[in-house]
Amino acid sequence: MPRSARIILPNTPHHIVQRGHNRQTVFVSDDDYNYYRVNLVDFKNEFQCKIYAYCLMTNHIHLVVDPGDKPESLSMLMKRVAGRQTRYVNRLEKRSGSLWEGRFKSSIVSTIDYLPACCRYIELNPLRAGMVTDPLEYKWSSYGCKTTSRNDPVVDYHPTYLALGSNKKERREMYAEYVLDTIPDYEIKLIKEALQRGQLTGGERFREEIARRTGIRFSSRGPGRPRTRETEWFS
Repeated sequence: MPRSARIILPNTPHHIVQRGHNRQTVFVSDDDYNYYRVNLVDFKNEFQCKIYAYCLMTNHIHLVVDPGDKPESLSMLMKRVAGRQTRYVNRLEKRSGSLWEGRFKSSIVSTIDYLPACCRYIELNPLRAGMVTDPLEYKWSSYGCKTTSRNDPVVDYHPTYLALGSNKKERREMYAEYVLDTIPDYEIKLIKEALQRGQLTGGERFREEIARRTGIRFSSRGPGRPRTRETEWFS
């Protein structure tokens, strides 16, 4: 899909990444992270979006966002949050200019097949980067509220997560087991490449479904639906 032809669908999760300008540091102090989170909550409520996963890294952010009924809500959310963070940092550092890359990357995510995998990929970012040895140690992601009693107003719980157990304890334990389980290499590869190229995170059936909905054909890259027991938990 051409870079200029970004597709945002209503009532569908999208994997989002936005990086600092020239990969510069975006978050320095706890106040920086907290300010971004507060604005995420404010604007997701204003635009009626849902956020199913997030991770704020030093120089970039990952989100899984469902824009709700209005596709344009996703871009409005990202624009407002990024703008506030830019003004906040520029004021603190007595500087001017852009804090972020000009354009965030996005990939439409297959809810049944790849939403759980996408959330896992996002929440394991600090571990892959060598910042922590347990994702629970990292406080700027959605992992903590899904596996402990930690409250996080940023996060909305998708039905696939709620279906993991009959009570909070069961869901937390099952989700932690899923995230910490061995991850197939192709899963990581598909998620990364889909996001980088602005393609779909999903298999052939998902591509066909989106083609019917949009009239746009998406190229087929990488493996299709993951054939693992985790898929059954979330289907």
